Amino acid sequence: PPHNLGETIDAAVKIIDEPECSIDDLCKIVKGPDFPTGAIIMGKNSAKQAYKTGQGKVVVRAVTEIEETNKGRQQIIVTEIPYQVNKARLIEKMADLVKEKRIEGISEIRDESNRKGMRIVIELKKDANAQIILNRLYKHTQMQESISMIMLAIVDGRPRILTLREILDEYLKHQKEVVTRRTIYDKKKAEARAHILEGYRIALDNIDEIIKIIRSSYNDAKERLMERFGLSEIQAQAILDMQLRRLQGLEKEKIENEYQELLKKIAYYTQLLEDEHMLMGVVKTELLEIKNKWGDKRRTKIKADETEIDEEDLIEEENVCITLTHLGYIKR
Repeated sequence: PPHNLGETIDAAVKIIDEPECSIDDLCKIVKGPDFPTGAIIMGKNSAKQAYKTGQGKVVVRAVTEIEETNKGRQQIIVTEIPYQVNKARLIEKMADLVKEKRIEGISEIRDESNRKGMRIVIELKKDANAQIILNRLYKHTQMQESISMIMLAIVDGRPRILTLREILDEYLKHQKEVVTRRTIYDKKKAEARAHILEGYRIALDNIDEIIKIIRSSYNDAKERLMERFGLSEIQAQAILDMQLRRLQGLEKEKIENEYQELLKKIAYYTQLLEDEHMLMGVVKTELLEIKNKWGDKRRTKIKADETEIDEEDLIEEENVCITLTHLGYIKR
């Protein structure tokens, strides 16, 4: 299931900072799934089993409130529904239950949702018990859903069910690989550019001789430059492609500055590839940047578990008269 970006990044950072941390430590940070549609997870520890074993389930309930209308009646307002529940089908199911008289006490169901958010209004009949009706709706409709948690991922080309710790470890392993490969690429790029700049520096120091060689050459300028100054083919070609304005003093300074900057970068990339602790520091910094840029507050609240709905919660309390006939029938 989807999770909160900020929480998962905090848990990954916790592993970087404290490699020995346990799943219980991580569960204090990642408290449970976080659904884009909000709603409420019933049970503070319901997700823990899935985090420890890789499989489990959570009970997700719609967010509702009971309001008094100005006619003295009550109405149930639904503002958030469980993840992947279709609102139109949910309303249809409620209407069917009312038609079939499986739920009594509802006079009207209206969808007042707009661009600001969801709002389903369930108007109740006079003297109807709102809490009993709400409990029945939880039982018979998708206003309460059990959502499976299967922490399934492809690891080394094979599907595996992972614990919370394992899934975060695999993610960090992937991040480490990404940063390593990127650093290798950046280093190669910097080295290639520095190689050309080294050629430019030689050219600037021997400019008169180079011009002389180029002028006196017929079709072998590149080979003669390589032989005379010990240049590589790439460097010799770069010198031949060089514009005359690059031979001015200002351009010479620019080339020198760029060369010194590249040497610093190459030294940094080399150190990064040799020092794993430093590399994971880069992973951590980048993860925290993502959190600051994209992280948002948890949308799905987590409530302490009210014990499972008891059958008796669905029946309204009232005084009844029971009769037993001679033939053994009981009437209420």
